[in-house]
Amino acid sequence: MKTEKEILKWLNNELSSQEIEDLKQSEDLQTLEKIAHYASQLETPKVDAHAALEAFKARNHSRKKTKVRTLNFKAFYRVAAVLVVMLTSAYFLFFNNITSFETQIAQTKSVTLPDNSEVILNSASKLSFNEKKWADKRALTLEGEAFFKVQKGQTFSVNTTAGVVTVLGTQFNVKERKNYFEVNCYEGLVSVTYNNETIKLPPGKTFRVINGTIENVEDFDAQNPSWIQQESSFNKIPLNQVIAELERQYDIKIKVEGVDTSKLFTGSFTHTDKEIALQAVTIPLKLSYKIEGKTIIFYNYGVK
Repeated sequence: MKTEKEILKWLNNELSSQEIEDLKQSEDLQTLEKIAHYASQLETPKVDAHAALEAFKARNHSRKKTKVRTLNFKAFYRVAAVLVVMLTSAYFLFFNNITSFETQIAQTKSVTLPDNSEVILNSASKLSFNEKKWADKRALTLEGEAFFKVQKGQTFSVNTTAGVVTVLGTQFNVKERKNYFEVNCYEGLVSVTYNNETIKLPPGKTFRVINGTIENVEDFDAQNPSWIQQESSFNKIPLNQVIAELERQYDIKIKVEGVDTSKLFTGSFTHTDKEIALQAVTIPLKLSYKIEGKTIIFYNYGVK
């Protein structure tokens, strides 16, 4: 196994003076340094490749001259590449502690966090957190919509691209979609940070931002969000947001023809019957629809 022995000599700093000089004059040294650098970033306890390379570069060249041999560096690169891949895999296996949960279209999921807090994810949503650091910092990232029942304890933070929601122990809903951010407090006190300003929400209060504008929202008295009971409810919400929710709940594509999608909709639709859901949205807005495969087309009354 000539190749393995030569690689082992390099790792153990046993190359001859002439072999070292040959290595310095070739393009191989730069590649070896890069491999040593990337391997050192993974903090492997077995081989300090970078230290070994630095040692033989500074080595005393007074050793007796030996017969020159040409190392098979192509074979070495193959083995070294496998080593880097193995070290990278080991890193993600043992040091990457990010836990994620995700839902697809028309799917919900219940999640129990390490502190026994509960989260229910709505469709097309993703939740992630660092499980290793959870005991010291209850912080997670949300993409989409979720309802939280948080156990009392230290600060609990939900990070979204639009803002940060912070509580100690409470029940609340966070919805972060394209051009839409909303937080509803059902129990306790919720702190919402948006554009570097913090708003406190007691039970029954809502913080909503649509297209970058903070909206005034009426108080509510529900115990939890309607989507948990398989129904989406809206209070003066632009039609384009309602359409997006229909698409998420039914895995359909909705197009509009001559319809103003900025018009506001107040009402709800079920998640269990597509026809009834479409009627619940279109009839109050004096719209009609037609179905073409998985595509639904909304249009105004009297237009064919």
